[in-house]
Amino acid sequence: MIGVPLPVSNSPIIRRASSKPVFSDQGSSELGSNDDEGLLFPAEVNEMKGGSLPMHSAAIMPSPVLLWRFKVLLFLVWGISCCKIGWDSVMRMSADLRDLFLYEAFLYYNPLLLVTLMVWLWGVNLWVFAQSSVNYAKVFDLDHTHLTYREIRKCATWMTIIVPTSMTAYLYLYSHGEVSLAASQPVILYAVALMLLIFPFDIFYLSSRYYLLRTLWRILLPLQAITFSDFFLADILTSMSKVFSDLERSVCRMVNRQVATIAWFEADSICGSHSVAIPLVLVFPYLCRFFQCLRQYKDTKEKTSLLNALKYSTAVPVIFLSALKYHVFPDKWTNFYRPLWLLSSVINSLYSFYWDVARDWDLSVFTRIFKFKNPHLCTNLLYGRIWVFYWVIGSNLILRCTWTYKLSAHLRHNYLTVFTIAALEIMRRFQWIFFRVENEWNKMTARQSIELSTENIPKEEDRLLGPAGHNV
Repeated sequence: MIGVPLPVSNSPIIRRASSKPVFSDQGSSELGSNDDEGLLFPAEVNEMKGGSLPMHSAAIMPSPVLLWRFKVLLFLVWGISCCKIGWDSVMRMSADLRDLFLYEAFLYYNPLLLVTLMVWLWGVNLWVFAQSSVNYAKVFDLDHTHLTYREIRKCATWMTIIVPTSMTAYLYLYSHGEVSLAASQPVILYAVALMLLIFPFDIFYLSSRYYLLRTLWRILLPLQAITFSDFFLADILTSMSKVFSDLERSVCRMVNRQVATIAWFEADSICGSHSVAIPLVLVFPYLCRFFQCLRQYKDTKEKTSLLNALKYSTAVPVIFLSALKYHVFPDKWTNFYRPLWLLSSVINSLYSFYWDVARDWDLSVFTRIFKFKNPHLCTNLLYGRIWVFYWVIGSNLILRCTWTYKLSAHLRHNYLTVFTIAALEIMRRFQWIFFRVENEWNKMTARQSIELSTENIPKEEDRLLGPAGHNV
């Protein structure tokens, strides 16, 4: 009887060898209507219909809660081990070289750590959008293969594991005299990250990587109509300008073989603090956004696009006046250029704050984003609460000012302060995303409702030639 197709019976009982009778659902006709299921053994049919697994298989499969706890335990053990190894490696260095040692390590890994933080927060954004009524896939014009918050969370988890592990290996090898092996750690990490981003084969979310690269290309060359995804990503890049600045300095050291050395710390070094590439990289995201606004004005003739372009242009004097600290005499910087820098910083911060609140957000729907479709704890804590209104506006103003202060040249070597302020700016952008995407979704739904209402209005010719106008 082995291998012989078994007929499908209408009997309510399907027997399995060495098992108790299992009752099937008589009200369902799926079993009898599918020809492929007629070629299955009774055990297979019962498993497809949701039957229980054998006792030995159920005993082998671990509980999902137990598996999750095991993963958390492994993550904690890994984190504690990295912290212990890193701290011991730093303490092995002499006191006069310890600061330079940490500064260089943060310089190489600061960009990827901040990118990891941004990916984590973007996953939280997508999770909130999925729970709410905001259709973010339609806002960004994404296809059905777009990444959900679950895939974003997986990517962020792997980045959280790989980047600190590479940093710990760099600290350990450098402190133990293996300079060449230590220098290879950031180089390998950057090379692998680049290859994963541009890998042309259909693995590791090819469609999403292509979408990201295509949007970046449209940002670099705004020669076509600007979409919401274009200027949305460009706005995020302005908050990560410090990431690109440190990335440029890290790549410069790798190209000039100055990794794990202190030669670059000298003033006349190619990759030193006097490099003119630093302010150029800092200002580049703002220039991209500036030209996007000009392109948008060309297409729409809206004057608000010019006002938005003026906002991004106010960041240019902030960056270049700050960079003059390394190219002028100290007295001239203190007496002339620093007051100009402070004035330009205040103008840029207040202008950007006004635009966030008055233009990018819609205050009439300021807390709707936290209303979930199903009852949730976040809804009870955040939706409709007046403190959310004050918190978002107040924190946005404070972090706007601190972000401008971070661009100051005298903070260039205070790596912990700069890292903290850069992380806070990413947090500011994270909460900005909620209300910006919500506002765009409300605009889209309003336009759709207006279009539907205009389609339902009868035309003048229809009213004149209709049956009501030709009664005989």
